[in-house]
Parts: sequence; structure tokens; C-alpha cells
Amino acid sequence: MPSFSPASGAGASVSVDAHLERVLAGVAPLARVERVPLADGSGRTLASSVDSRVDLPGFDNSAMDGYAVRRADVATATPLHPVVLDVVADLPAGSDADPVVGPGQAAHIMTGAPIPEGADAVVPIELTDGGTARVSIGAPPQAGHHIRRRAEDLSAGDRVLEAGVVLDARRVAAAAAAGLAELPVAGLPRVAVVATGSELVEPGGPLGRGRIHDSNSLLLAALVAEAGGLVSERLRLPDDPELLRDWIEGREPCDLVVFAGGVSVGAHDVVRHVLADLGTVDFARVAMQPGKPQAFGTLPGGTPVFGLPGNPVSVAVSFEAFVRPALQRLLGRHDVVRPTWPAIAEIGWSSPARRRQYMPVALRVRHGRVLARPASPGGAGSHLAAGLAAADGFAIVPELVVDVSAGDLVEVTVTR
Repeated sequence: MPSFSPASGAGASVSVDAHLERVLAGVAPLARVERVPLADGSGRTLASSVDSRVDLPGFDNSAMDGYAVRRADVATATPLHPVVLDVVADLPAGSDADPVVGPGQAAHIMTGAPIPEGADAVVPIELTDGGTARVSIGAPPQAGHHIRRRAEDLSAGDRVLEAGVVLDARRVAAAAAAGLAELPVAGLPRVAVVATGSELVEPGGPLGRGRIHDSNSLLLAALVAEAGGLVSERLRLPDDPELLRDWIEGREPCDLVVFAGGVSVGAHDVVRHVLADLGTVDFARVAMQPGKPQAFGTLPGGTPVFGLPGNPVSVAVSFEAFVRPALQRLLGRHDVVRPTWPAIAEIGWSSPARRRQYMPVALRVRHGRVLARPASPGGAGSHLAAGLAAADGFAIVPELVVDVSAGDLVEVTVTR
């Protein structure tokens, strides 16, 4: 079992849960609603519940290829003493023919075709000789056998999909079957992502002394898109307070702003200095690793704003813990936090006392068990950008656990 640190020693940090609660209280579902064709619905969020326009199925139909019969006619049929019936119709799926099956008669029927009047069972073709003018039936069906009844799935007016669900292939198909041609979906949250730091240069560009390639703006933009948002701006700004103020004042309209970098207590942490002057942004030391310095509040005009620490792993963890849930709330989705799943630690690692650790982990399945190991030899180090590429998610280690041993159960949130 994991070992635990002493519970004593209160600090000035706030818990992950408390900070998330504040974030979610500061955002509300967007009012923008669009109507989109079903073909364009996958991945969007249903803005309001929808009901079926038709019965499903819309009529009694055959569940098998075979013969529609009157059960009383074939009740005595056996392989040695088959019953022979006259075939009065051939009914493929989609047929609008409306024959009547009388005594001593049968209709050749395909899966999905309407059950003809007079018939009360379907005999699979495998239990017959497959005749066309006359058919020999070697076994009696049960009453109603192989018949799909009208409205056994849904009746017209029944709820098909609830507001807040994410549309996928199965839900889009259900809407189509229910007679809907388009769906009301939540407008995509427009998100501006801003990486700050005078050390950042364009990826692929030459690196001078002390310079690094900007991965944060690309990381944030991709995470926003994966979470269902629309990137309205992606930019990189140096540590210049005036440039930052100018951008805030002249930015494009958006629903959320996310800064990466500049939120700690250093002399050059310009995001903290500029946002603090607004008086509407709170700064917190969150009891987590990585990602301790966090900022959240509103910009002039009421746009929610996040300030995340600048190291790439901290950006990814902070986005998962706080920004992604806010985006889900903006979209009006039911589940704003991803579920966790149990996995077995393949190797051990340490975790800081009284801080919730988000360890990037690689997952594999062996002998039916899900195994997790740190994605990078450096563990949860906030600067290990390359290690993120190997991570399938994060193992979430509780605040009081200081050592994870090989074989321990850990909770994992899977991010891909």
C-alpha cells in the first residue's frame, strides 16, 4: 500500500478541488446555439434535448430472412413431417406491397420488410426448403417469433438525446433513425491562447543563448481544440507589460483567455503584474505538482481568464485540471471532469507531501491488467516537454501519499 505523510502542517496553499470550484463558479454555459445538419454534428454538444418524430420501428417487420406464416398452419411441422404452404408474395425490405396471408399460405420475406396482414410469425429460411411457389416448413415457430414490433425501441415523442451530451456516431445515428435532419448544438467557445516569455522563439528558428522554442502556444491550441473549443487567437508575447496591456485592450472578441507563463512571483512575471492591476483576477498557490501557481478571474468586459505556469508539463496538467472543465461548462456539457480508472503502478515513484501529484504516465495492458509507469525518467518534472509525447494520461496521487510502490493501485485519467 502507498505510504502516507503526517497530516499536520497547514500551508497557504488551496486545494485542487477548491480552486476548481472557484473556476466553475466563474463560468456559465454560452447562450450561442447553432443548428447543424446531422453530418456535421459529430463532436458537437447538444444544446437542448430532442424527441423522436417517429415510432422506432415504424411498423412490425421481420427480424429474419424467411417466410411470414400463420402459426396455426405450421404448429405440427417437424423435419420428418413438414408442412407445405403456398407462397403468395415476395417481400424485400422497402417493399410497399400489402398482401394478405390466408390459411395455408406464406409470404417470402426479407429482414426489415413489413409483416403482411394475417401472418403472426416468421420461420427462418434455414428451417425451410427455400421454395418459391410452394415452401416446405420443417419446424413450428413460436407466436410472434422473429417479428420486431412497432415502437418497441421508441414511440414518437419519446426522448432520444438529452441536452449536454457530446454527439458521436451512435448518437447521430439515433437522431437520424428518429426522423431528425438537424440538431441544436452549443456554439464553440472562442479561446485566445497566449504564451509569454522573452525567451520564446518560433519553433524551428535559431536559438540564441537562453532561448527556447515555443511549445506552449501550440500545446494550448491543440488542447483547446481537443476539448471542443475554437482557437480565436494564438500568439506569443515577450515579457513586456505595455505590450501585454495593449493586447488585452485590443484583443479579438472571445469567450476565454488562457495565458501560459508569467504568473509566479518573479520580477519579470508580467502576466501576474498586469492582471493584478485589474483587481478582478485572483492568484493562488494550489496544492498540486506540477502547476502550483495559478490565476483565474475576469478581464475588462467580463471575459474569464486563466494564468497558468509556463513550464510545458505544468501547462498540460493545469489545462486538464482547470481549463478543460471550464470549457466543458461553457459548452453546457454534463460531465466537466474526466473519469479516472484504476491502473497498477509498474514501477515506484515519489510524490510531494500535501500536494496532489499529476504524474504523466504511459499505459500498457499485460495479462488483462492495465499498467502505468512514468512517461519520462524525470517523472513529473514540469519542464519535461518531450516526455509528454509518451504520456497516455496522468496518474493522480492523493495529497497524503508520499510514495507509490510497484504494484500499488493508482487512479489514472486517460487523455488520449
